[in-house]
Amino acid sequence: MIKENTFKIIFFTIAIFFLAGFTVPAKAANISDVFFNVDANFDVGESSQVQAVLIKTAANLYFYVQKDWWEAQVPAKQSEIINNLDVLSSEFDKKIYPTLTSVFGSEWNPGVDGDSKTIILFHAMKEGVGGYFRSNDEYIKLQMPNSNEKEMLYLPISQIDNISKLKVFLAHEFVHLITFNQKDRLRGVQEDVWLNESRAEYAATILGYNGLYEGSNLQARLKNFLERPSDSLVEWKENKYDYGVINVFMHYLVDHYGINMLSDSLQSPLTSIASINAVLAKNGYQEDFSQIFTNWAIALMVNDCKVGPKYCYLSSNLANFKINPTLNFLPLSGSSSLSVTNVTKNWAGNWQKIIGGKGDLTLEFSGVKGVHFQVPYVVVDKENVSTVHFLALDENQKGKIFIKDFDKNNNALIIIPLLEDKTSGFSNSEFTYPYTFKVSISGQVQEDEAALIESLLAQIASLKQQIAALQSGEPKNPLAVSCSSITGNLYIGMTGSQKVTCLQEFLKLQGGAVYPEGLVTGNFGALTRLAVVRFQEKYASDILAPLGLSWGTGFVGSSTRQKINQLLQVM
Repeated sequence: MIKENTFKIIFFTIAIFFLAGFTVPAKAANISDVFFNVDANFDVGESSQVQAVLIKTAANLYFYVQKDWWEAQVPAKQSEIINNLDVLSSEFDKKIYPTLTSVFGSEWNPGVDGDSKTIILFHAMKEGVGGYFRSNDEYIKLQMPNSNEKEMLYLPISQIDNISKLKVFLAHEFVHLITFNQKDRLRGVQEDVWLNESRAEYAATILGYNGLYEGSNLQARLKNFLERPSDSLVEWKENKYDYGVINVFMHYLVDHYGINMLSDSLQSPLTSIASINAVLAKNGYQEDFSQIFTNWAIALMVNDCKVGPKYCYLSSNLANFKINPTLNFLPLSGSSSLSVTNVTKNWAGNWQKIIGGKGDLTLEFSGVKGVHFQVPYVVVDKENVSTVHFLALDENQKGKIFIKDFDKNNNALIIIPLLEDKTSGFSNSEFTYPYTFKVSISGQVQEDEAALIESLLAQIASLKQQIAALQSGEPKNPLAVSCSSITGNLYIGMTGSQKVTCLQEFLKLQGGAVYPEGLVTGNFGALTRLAVVRFQEKYASDILAPLGLSWGTGFVGSSTRQKINQLLQVM
């Protein structure tokens, strides 16, 4: 029994999308004026049929155009369009067809209709849609009632004048036609969408269309990737971010392991990650897909062959391409800690950069028992030289990094938590898994000094208050708070601040368990920070839990202020 294809392959103009859809049967018509089934999800009027007219026959292609649109064009415009299609058909005959079939193999030829030519149908599509491929057309109507029973590709009429884009679109779509023949028809298997799309996207590079980087499809894809770099490689949601990540990964894969990774895996009876692993083994490589993915994630952070031969891109277009990691800042004085909880999916990159702090650094990582994280990390020294290490995790997915005198020798620590468990059966909605890391910095000497200074300043301030109270004859209420609410973030290092004074007055009223020193100075020092930490952990369910935190940070942000202001209202 022939399996019906239900997956969608979409190609957008900037985030190029393709789709295998379901429509209604085509009406009978002569060769020059016919009705074709189209995908209603992409047709501008959401129609399931389009009446089209044949305007050009080439060596390997028929060009059809939506009839009502074509007849609305003046003769001069029609001639211009036909001239453009002459250029496109010549490019297909001389470059696209011979190059891509030599790399990936042939499409079904002659196909379901017994004709060696492929039909290109231009019709009006919704804004942003750049074309699509319907695998249903490769079956006879007895099997797929909505089939056009032809090898067909669909391109947007809005781009009929843009030859540079049409070359990229046509090449991409033609790879899908080849893939159907090589996988579905000849080997009876259906390729995972992410890998199907990866081959089609890489076609532009094979053909040299990305050679000039400015304005290229690759440039647009890198921009998409940088907007959401943690998008999963294998989860296919049919958006521009999916196309971004597959481009960035596939250029790395082919850079280091050759085009055979894509071509030989297409000829394999296996699919998805298993097909790539089989090709790696066949070609004598020691790495598997998981190791390559890990090296790629590191390369995106350092992109320097001097750090390691696999920690860089070889393509000139990507020689300087790097990720912007999520930044985590530790205070520059005293002891401090930071706890971050995040979620990830299989085959998604995560880059967390830690800077700041003085003293010894400890990082504790905790994943979910039952899954297997890989956590490479990069230490950047004072000379901005990177070294790569790997965090050892126990059976509970826990591990620890310790770096002596972190601030004296280093500028940054970057951890790259990766989940690489699932290898097949990917969908458009993969599970998310949490991980947590806690960074602690110990600077006991600095903290003791800061506490002493804060204590002396507090004594001076207290004496000033007592003198002022005696002079006025109106002793100040020691339990009063000088403000009704706290606005704005408060943090260690602030001095001479009335807001900090109000915070300290409030913390003092919380008792010795929160603020045993009870100093009110207007200076946010180490003792005040510790008092804030105790307060946050006392009301953890209100302050920390909503943020996914387990330990206090000492930073007075929105959630901490909200709790303080709530309590101030009832005082």
